[in-house]
Amino acid sequence: MVVFLAIICCLLALIPAVLFIQNLSLYAPLPNAENKTTARCSVLIPTRNEERNIGDALRSILHSTGIDLEVIVLDDGSSDSTAEIVRSIGSTDSRVRLETALPLPSGWCGKNFACQQLASLASHSTLIYMDADVRVSRPDSLVRLTSFLELGGVALASGVPREITGGLMEKLIIPLIHFVLLGFLPLRLMRSGTDPGFAAACGQILAVKKEIYLTTGGHGAVPDRIHDAVALTRHLRAQGFTTDLFDATEFFSCRMYETPLDVWNGFAKNAHEGLGSRQLILPATAILFCGQVLPFIFLLTPFSVTAKLLSFAGAALALLPRILAAIRFQQSWVGVVLHPFAIVILLAIQWSAWLGARQNRSSVWKGRSYSAAP
Repeated sequence: MVVFLAIICCLLALIPAVLFIQNLSLYAPLPNAENKTTARCSVLIPTRNEERNIGDALRSILHSTGIDLEVIVLDDGSSDSTAEIVRSIGSTDSRVRLETALPLPSGWCGKNFACQQLASLASHSTLIYMDADVRVSRPDSLVRLTSFLELGGVALASGVPREITGGLMEKLIIPLIHFVLLGFLPLRLMRSGTDPGFAAACGQILAVKKEIYLTTGGHGAVPDRIHDAVALTRHLRAQGFTTDLFDATEFFSCRMYETPLDVWNGFAKNAHEGLGSRQLILPATAILFCGQVLPFIFLLTPFSVTAKLLSFAGAALALLPRILAAIRFQQSWVGVVLHPFAIVILLAIQWSAWLGARQNRSSVWKGRSYSAAP
């Protein structure tokens, strides 16, 4: 029985390891921009109490070259100096302008409504949504992204930036974004059609064609979705439009969260529409725990030599994607060494969010309460 369970665990570790390796070659950086007259884009930043981030974000954008851009910052009821910082930078660079958000209507998440307003204010045909904690790493990042969207035949494209991590909780949990994305999403199938089941996106940096965004309803089609980027991507694919992912590591960077509580709450608020949804919570738990945790537990138990060898193989396969990710995406090696503990914490976050949804507890983010969307 133990040997049989060890075989199952080994297989559950093998599948994401193989898919991760296959996806690494498909998850490519942005190509060089094609020679053309002038690329144009509207960089759109929804903000709410982002005085610590917005100045550096804007300065990183304004260093961009080879592109005609406008930067629109929508201040959504900030109680800090966010608006003053934007005004100060805008007074010295006409490409930056500040807008004020309308009151949040019932049935909308704050970011979704802000993004919808930003699209209506944009002048250019390419919209690039960027969170205030994201930094543009290279002068050619935006022109490459704009060219990729316009010439790649896709309606929407996004990528995971280089995630900067400081504390232990950050190093454990945040790198799992790449592990789950590339270990469980077959990119070939995602690119071969428009099935919404293969929708994936990162809302930290997301580019979309304005005409398609507006004609399909944009965020207005997914007003109550907390995981707005994935919901928007799924909506566009359901309308027959293709979407894509790119490796944003060398082009953008981000410090998502800075405290353990922020990491927990940040991942919990999206859990309702991800691994912590009622459809995925049980299979995700079984797959991740058996494939990524049990092999390490079996190594510490007095089982037979066969079970030990299978467990060693399972543990090696579980660590392989994390090792490759640490090299490719400049991730901390702490998360690699403590990988099984990271999976346990991730599952705890998902179950906490699921139980909270069952008890009708709201998630609180940026001073607003959100309930799980149906």
